[in-house]
Amino acid sequence: MKFRKNVVGQLVLLASLGVAASATQAQELRFMCSSDGNECEVIDELVTRFEQENEGVDVIVDTVPYKAILENLPVQLAAGSGPDLAKVTDLGGLSEYYVDISPYVDADYWEESFGDILNWYRKSPEDKGIYGLHSQLTITGGYINRTLFDQAEVEPPAADATWEEWADAVAKVAEATETPYLMAMDRSGHRIAGPAISEGAKLFADDGTPALVDEGFTRFVTKFVEWNNNGVMLRDVWAGTGGDTYQDAAKEFISGSLVYYYSGSWQVGKFDSEIGDAFDWQVVGTPCGEVACTGMPGGAGIVGFNGSEHPEIVGKLLDYLAREDVYAELTARTRNIPAHAAVAASGVDYEGASAPAAAALNAWGKQVEKVSPVAYAYQGYKHNRAMFGITMTRVSQAIVGELSIEEAMEKATSDLEQTMSEVE
Repeated sequence: MKFRKNVVGQLVLLASLGVAASATQAQELRFMCSSDGNECEVIDELVTRFEQENEGVDVIVDTVPYKAILENLPVQLAAGSGPDLAKVTDLGGLSEYYVDISPYVDADYWEESFGDILNWYRKSPEDKGIYGLHSQLTITGGYINRTLFDQAEVEPPAADATWEEWADAVAKVAEATETPYLMAMDRSGHRIAGPAISEGAKLFADDGTPALVDEGFTRFVTKFVEWNNNGVMLRDVWAGTGGDTYQDAAKEFISGSLVYYYSGSWQVGKFDSEIGDAFDWQVVGTPCGEVACTGMPGGAGIVGFNGSEHPEIVGKLLDYLAREDVYAELTARTRNIPAHAAVAASGVDYEGASAPAAAALNAWGKQVEKVSPVAYAYQGYKHNRAMFGITMTRVSQAIVGELSIEEAMEKATSDLEQTMSEVE
């Protein structure tokens, strides 16, 4: 009988261990992550600390190429086989799959810390849920080769200078230094949006529906097409490809053959490592138009998905990463602009960053306050990628002469109408 009692006891023990193992496994989270720097590596370290504070939780960070986030993740989510969390850039486009973590976090803290950026993750203006942690705030704007300006003895224009004033100054620098390319802008509907908004583009009708083409939008496109065809802009960036294919001019800027480059804050790391001490470079923000001097905000965020079996743990993890001290460390170590209001107000000590990189990152941080509400709304709009693609296609056709500007704007309007009829 004693033997039988021990057997029963062992069975009970094994059963209890099985339950414990099941419980541990039941709290496993899969986190799909992609980055153009060290973001996934740093996140993985922070997640390990979270696991230490939350016994029984196992968060597996799967580092994947960015293409997998863009192409594979939406398919997985639609099929119901996606991860628990992911770091994404198509914030509005994937919003139907996000899990609302507001029941598991201090909503007031999140509202105070992230403000309007929370709207980028929401499904509609009426939606008050909390869905994502904006871990990587970006701003579009210009860089200059400061060494060329100094060699040409040309002072960079003031912070409120217009595009025309910048073009005049850059032309003087290029001529004096025999630099082949004056200005360039990434071939991107997102990149051209800030300057268009600065010229008065509203991008939305009074009822909130998208309206890509208006007087302000057309005004900037007209200037931009002219600049691409008179040598002010590096024409091959926009005219060298068709459709909605992205193209940048980073290699021209890094090589020292471009005076002014309109891109964004995400280039800091690349410029710091690849330019080195070849020349001095400087962040100069966005030139002014008739109504504003705004770039476009953007970046990436960490979201949880409604297919997760453990939404409470997802919420706890995102809340941990949103904690001021943790978020500050994440921002500093990944060398990003903080989206967290308190962290931004306190300033970020980019420990280990070179002097040029630290100066550039802080300069980008100062551009945040200039961002137009229209730019925030456009970035959060769930169909903005379609609008970006239409912009790229039709503006390029105007540049190469395939369409007149008037025809390109008419096509853009009809493209958007067609797109909206298909998604609504």
